[in-house]
Amino acid sequence: MHERAAAEPMSDRDDRVLNPSVRPEDAQIERSLRPRRLAEYIGQERVKGSLDIFIRAAKARGEPLDHVLLYGPPGLGKTTLSTIIAAEMGVNLRITSGPAIERQGDLVSILTNLKAGDVLFIDEIHRLNRVVEEVLYSAMEDFAVDIVLGKGPSARTMRINLPKFTMVGATTRLALLTGPLRDRFGAVLRLDFYELAAMEEIVSRSAAVLDVPISPEGASALAARARGTPRVANRLLKRVRDYAEVRGEGAITPALAAAALDMLDIDHLGLDEVDRRVLRTLVDKFEGGPVGIDTLAAAISEETDTIMDVYEPYLIQLGFLQRTPRGRVATRGAYDHLGVVPPVARPAQPTLFADDEQ
Repeated sequence: MHERAAAEPMSDRDDRVLNPSVRPEDAQIERSLRPRRLAEYIGQERVKGSLDIFIRAAKARGEPLDHVLLYGPPGLGKTTLSTIIAAEMGVNLRITSGPAIERQGDLVSILTNLKAGDVLFIDEIHRLNRVVEEVLYSAMEDFAVDIVLGKGPSARTMRINLPKFTMVGATTRLALLTGPLRDRFGAVLRLDFYELAAMEEIVSRSAAVLDVPISPEGASALAARARGTPRVANRLLKRVRDYAEVRGEGAITPALAAAALDMLDIDHLGLDEVDRRVLRTLVDKFEGGPVGIDTLAAAISEETDTIMDVYEPYLIQLGFLQRTPRGRVATRGAYDHLGVVPPVARPAQPTLFADDEQ
């Protein structure tokens, strides 16, 4: 059984095509495009290789897989890997999220309904209530939970033993996890942005599943603007497919893909108007920085967490933005991309008394 929190209201910019966070419209298509086995999973070779060894060893011993923590930017396949882990182990998968578990009783109910070997996937695990999180400590370490019956002097504690299960947690903010929870995961694996070759393969595979004709060059043009994120690539593929059916003959060619993405205001590096606004604000209003993240967020009327989770990772990956102890700094690459001359390269302005000084 899969459990998910109810979709939260979207902010003004959650409808961005390039927003890697999951949206209701993504759920159905992601299920159809999601690989079901580790051998079908494209990219993330280091993570895939580690999981292959862990899974083979656990199956050879006849034991559940050790607890796994997956972290990295959104849209890179953390949920997909949890489904693959369950499929490779041949067990059931239960899916929930940190915000959906509001009380200790909610978590205890989920845990007591698990069967031996089951995989429990908690997305956004860093958003678990701290009181709820404490239930996980004994559940993950001792496979038992303690509940308090009654109140006052007559209260007593009852321990409920749990079947041995595998916890798979996913987070975009590893630093927000408490030490005790992080230490209880036997494997902590980071997912990075995908290389262009892997993105091209993902686009071609998704197009084949959706029965969308696409040339290798068209797949490359689309992959180059997908920000190294499969979820974004699949979303762009749907938009370009619509454009191809209306303005073309249904097949995605390089020229058609470029025209469709230009219409969506997505440049050749995968940056849209919001990304460029972040860079331009940093360059124009703050002379390239350094500037604090809260000040930058206020300047573009955006939430601090959204900038840190959605915009910054890819800008840093491109080398357009740096995090320093004093704040965010725009790099030379950001100036070049915006077509702005860096301050250090600007010609010196003549002074009012130039003639007198000669």
